Amino acid sequence: MNTNSNVYTVIYTTVIVVVVAALLAFVSQSLKAKQDANEKAETISQMLTAAQYGTKAELDKLGNAAKLDKYAEEIEKAFVIDLEGNELRELGIGRENIEVYSPKELKRQNYNIKGGANKTGEPEIPVFIFKNGRTVVPIYGAGLWGPIWGYISFDNNSATIAGAYFDHESETAGLGAKIKDDPSFQSAFVGEVADFKTSNVFDIVKGGAPKDAEGKSIVDNKIDAIAGATMTSQGLDAAIDTWLEAYSKYFLAHEAKACDENHECCKGEHEEACEGNCENHKAMEE
Repeated sequence: MNTNSNVYTVIYTTVIVVVVAALLAFVSQSLKAKQDANEKAETISQMLTAAQYGTKAELDKLGNAAKLDKYAEEIEKAFVIDLEGNELRELGIGRENIEVYSPKELKRQNYNIKGGANKTGEPEIPVFIFKNGRTVVPIYGAGLWGPIWGYISFDNNSATIAGAYFDHESETAGLGAKIKDDPSFQSAFVGEVADFKTSNVFDIVKGGAPKDAEGKSIVDNKIDAIAGATMTSQGLDAAIDTWLEAYSKYFLAHEAKACDENHECCKGEHEEACEGNCENHKAMEE
């Protein structure tokens, strides 16, 4: 065959492309198990960070096996719910059958929550309850340059935020990437509350969240946005609102139950959550 002909060039190029593609496919398949293990361990370390079992840096010092051991030791229960707050099925929590939601699964559920052409089924969203009393739920959305996701923990199924950790695929270093890299941004969530009674569950506010007379942040459902990262802050705000609204019926039901069990129904903000139970408690106390 004439090596200078166009036919030879096309055949040669095709063969090279096929061989390279086959090699890449083989390498990818060979590494898939390790990649999946790394992804699961990373997801677990992010949840443990949100649940306040250590800083991300501390947890990253653990190997994959140690992270799984820590999770299996500290997790109390994990399950999937629908948008009505009903438990659909349990997730594996044993050392050998740990089930978590990867960013890919969170992306799929994000489509299901929001509806539209990309919806693949009814939303099935996970809840992770740890032995320290923290309930951890994920969030997922779009930043400026790509997907963003993370985990928020709440104290004892309440609306009070105990911790948070966020990650991203390609936000701008020194700006939007601070949702992951700046511990002070994530710690700003601690002690704030989610307003599960509205669609605007939580606000990341450009220009500053409300402060008291001494300049301290007021406990509410607002924190300061990241300076110079408006689009990322807005994307994270939208992701948090979308996902926490999806969890609202679950948390409101558990808040009402906690009020009922502790006879706290008639105290301030708890009264509305417990609906008619307040009258029952008043009658019991009389």
